[in-house]
Amino acid sequence: MRVKRLTLSLFLITVGVVIGITWASGLRLFPFGEAANSGRAKPPAIAETEQTFVSIAKAVTPAVVNISTTQLLERDKNTFGNPFFNDPFFRRFFGEQPFEHREQRRREAPSLGSGVIVDPSGLIVTNDHVIAKADRIKVLLSDKREFQGKVVGTDPKSDIALIKIPADDLPFLTWGDSSKLQVGEYILAIGSPFGFNQTVTMGIVSAVGRANIGIADYENFIQTDAAINPGNSGGAMVDTHGQLVGINTAIYTQSGGYMGIGFAVPSNMAKSVVESLRKEGKVVRGWLGISIQEVTPRLAKGLGLEGTKGALVAGVLPGSPAEDAGIKRGDVVISLNGKEVEDATHLRNKAAVSTVGERVVLEILRNGKRKVLHLKVGEQPKDLHTQNGEDFENDGDEQTEVGLAGVRVHELTSEIARRYDLRSTDEGVVVLSVDPDKAAYESGLREGDLIIEINRQPVQSMEKYRQVLSQAKPGAPVLLFIHRNGDGLFLTVVPD
Repeated sequence: MRVKRLTLSLFLITVGVVIGITWASGLRLFPFGEAANSGRAKPPAIAETEQTFVSIAKAVTPAVVNISTTQLLERDKNTFGNPFFNDPFFRRFFGEQPFEHREQRRREAPSLGSGVIVDPSGLIVTNDHVIAKADRIKVLLSDKREFQGKVVGTDPKSDIALIKIPADDLPFLTWGDSSKLQVGEYILAIGSPFGFNQTVTMGIVSAVGRANIGIADYENFIQTDAAINPGNSGGAMVDTHGQLVGINTAIYTQSGGYMGIGFAVPSNMAKSVVESLRKEGKVVRGWLGISIQEVTPRLAKGLGLEGTKGALVAGVLPGSPAEDAGIKRGDVVISLNGKEVEDATHLRNKAAVSTVGERVVLEILRNGKRKVLHLKVGEQPKDLHTQNGEDFENDGDEQTEVGLAGVRVHELTSEIARRYDLRSTDEGVVVLSVDPDKAAYESGLREGDLIIEINRQPVQSMEKYRQVLSQAKPGAPVLLFIHRNGDGLFLTVVPD
């Protein structure tokens, strides 16, 4: 009887387990059957994204090349081949005669980089620093063919160069519009880091419009966290449409390798440079004829501006397009052809890519009022800066702290002009010293600066300097216009 009950209990338990498993399986609580065998199954969104990057990589990598350069350096080497014979200490005892017969040998200094084919006829864009001073340029294609590259033109100011190889019907990348890139977008970086050809890395656009980094004269870099390493320079940055939106140029590193911050020249700048190199063999840049500076919060307060957007005109060159258009020192350029000017770097880059002879519309702020001016873009001169310098000797000085605590100034004399590399025909007062613990130093005023204006009033003499400062309201910001190294500059000093 007890055996029958046990048997019945086991039967009921077995039936219950089978029913439970069947029910759970129907709800997909356990990976039975087909689901159990698909351990690599991915959600549709991830699979689609992954396939997108695979397709982009296949499409763009054939147009990215490896560039290796060789620079031949002269090496003076003793024919005996013993380094001791060249040692000055050794020669003191044995003299020069036994070792006078020397020969010049050449050694090769190799370098690696990347490039992007931008035309099927063999035009390749890369970085200027990749091919600078190269005696030989070897280009390796994705299909293992090798060619000798010929330089079409270089532009160190943007770190862009254009070379050509004798080949036709090559795969190439189309230019994208870098101005449409947004922070957070996916991008791919393709190049030859450390000589590993056709390497693809992925990241996002970390920032746009990066400038004042010190890599090139014209900087408007795209920042990315895609892995970029030595050898990636000159390679492609492409968007999710497979279009060329940047030329990988540099990395920020303290180790010599990838640290999560890389920079690329935006395609709009690179394309403009390439087209100019292709047509002219050199870069022809637009020129307005003004020196400009950033509008800082201090300057905005001194100028009575509501914000810091725009570019402050610190000087207008005689005979320049800006002078012909009526631009004056102290104007703030807020838009160019209807597009807002973010800062001085933005205006400088926009002007540089403007076509020579093009008529542009500038909107400015002058004394708080908006004004529209029309300007014909000129060609940027080869040398924008001229210096007038003579030997210097000391001179006496005069102490004054009226309104500017810790600042010692003196009228401009011929001897002070020689001391600070100024022209004796200039008008203003010269800063002889600035106390580093005072507000004037914090605002950027330095020894040797020539103060031309205070609060928009000229100060040709010490008497005028004192007079203008004495009229300033106590505690109110003082707006200075100075000359430094031949350039004009506005500063705002908030008195201590």
